[in-house]
Amino acid sequence: MKNIFKLRLKSSKLVYIPVLVFLMVFSSCEKNIDLQPFNQVSETAAFQTPALVALSVTGMYEAAQIGYYANPVTPAYRGYPFGAASIEQCDNRGEDVVNTATFYQLTYTATYNVTSANNVNYWKDSYRLLNRCNIIIDGVKTAAAAKVITDAQAAIYAGEAKLLRAMTYHELLIHFARPYKDTPAATHLGVPYFDKPFTTQQAIADGMATGRSTVADVYKNILADLDYAEANLPLKAALSGNSKITRATKGAAVAEKTRVYLHMWNMDKVIEEGTKFTTGTLAGTYALTADPSGPFMSPYSNNESIFGMENSATQNPGVNAALAAMYSPTAIGGRGLVTMSPIIWRFPAWLLDDKRRTAGNMITISSGIVYTNKYKDPVNKTDPSPLIRYAEVIMNMAEAYTRKGDVVNGLAYLNMVRNRALATPATQAYTASTFASNVALLGAILDERRIEFVMEGRRWPDITRLQQDTYYPINGIPAKIANGTPTAAMFTLGTPYTGALGTVAIPYSDYRFLWPIPQDEINANPTLAKQQNPGW
Repeated sequence: MKNIFKLRLKSSKLVYIPVLVFLMVFSSCEKNIDLQPFNQVSETAAFQTPALVALSVTGMYEAAQIGYYANPVTPAYRGYPFGAASIEQCDNRGEDVVNTATFYQLTYTATYNVTSANNVNYWKDSYRLLNRCNIIIDGVKTAAAAKVITDAQAAIYAGEAKLLRAMTYHELLIHFARPYKDTPAATHLGVPYFDKPFTTQQAIADGMATGRSTVADVYKNILADLDYAEANLPLKAALSGNSKITRATKGAAVAEKTRVYLHMWNMDKVIEEGTKFTTGTLAGTYALTADPSGPFMSPYSNNESIFGMENSATQNPGVNAALAAMYSPTAIGGRGLVTMSPIIWRFPAWLLDDKRRTAGNMITISSGIVYTNKYKDPVNKTDPSPLIRYAEVIMNMAEAYTRKGDVVNGLAYLNMVRNRALATPATQAYTASTFASNVALLGAILDERRIEFVMEGRRWPDITRLQQDTYYPINGIPAKIANGTPTAAMFTLGTPYTGALGTVAIPYSDYRFLWPIPQDEINANPTLAKQQNPGW
């Protein structure tokens, strides 16, 4: 499979371009430089008919879903920045999974470096996607001016690109930059920010010298993109079939804003955006499924999933990345490379009769070892990569209300998610008398996030944003069970896990808390060379 664009400069000479720029423009491992879609249409022609414009937009989603993974023999695909690999990396940076072999060992044990494949390709594929987004934004504007497509359609396409651009920059920040609260005004270094496509010599030259924007500036641009996306994207009801979940919508933009504002510690804005789902423009569009397994039993046709990346039998990250392939045991056709950790499986806040423990439904037990069963198709690899569910919006609101001292709303939103998983809500549901203060309620909300979103790639984002939490701070990367397959005895329920933690904690002050900027970038860009994350 080729990606959507290649770049050929008018000069016949092959020129060296820094990896950051080179990989944002190149569509495959070929070194001929030519802007054109995978079907060999030039970049200019790609926006000259409605069909080709639509194809270019589809290619942007493909870049988000599949990603390219450098391979010395043949190109491979893993799913950066929004396919399977992104979820697997975020899980393995946390403590609630166990990496059983060597596949994710560098990520799991924080022994990555400036050349290790996973973090390097995370960066490269993210910037590839960003360039595609910028090409689409410029291209559809030109197409609308030439009356190839309507202004309304151009605005929708641009909204799709801006949503993906915003989400990509946020994804880069949580891995390569310190969290928002690291400095009082978020003036510390974020990531290089580009909003223009690399389609000219001058743009490439500018990119070669561009350094890192501040975290505050990147977040400002993220929010501007999300506001545009919300204003111009369609509602879910305007789409059909899988597109209701796998194409960008107004709901996806608003949901992402609740997530971004949570990372910015702006609880008022989390509530303002979240309320659009309950009493505002999105009221009635989304709902929690009656059973917690609902979003995974019918992943392309449920009312809880807001946005996710589509996979099919012929279009997926392959056996070395697809979620079910990596997370399912060998007994049912997977590779069994990541298990649920006994740390979370024996977590005291997770009731023993909780429906999310149901074998064959939410989890799979093989030889006494617990695996997730959220992803159910290790053979054809058709499970979508979940990006955001309505349950997360609800939990974001629960946390925001509680941090503001509103226990009534905080408790109500927490119970919306938790109660559907309880065996007997009448006796097991939290009540106001359960908690002595809003701080105690906040602890229950943070616990519930770990349980509800386990193995959906949400643990690392929570770890990074909670580094400066006043009440429940996490100091760096938590200690984990040793890399390797845990024993069945380690999953015995009844008491919290207190056994050995063979992978030691890494303090927040340690340089390994952040991924390094890839060495190729440092070698090529003198500005970035002076802005490498300290310690690398």
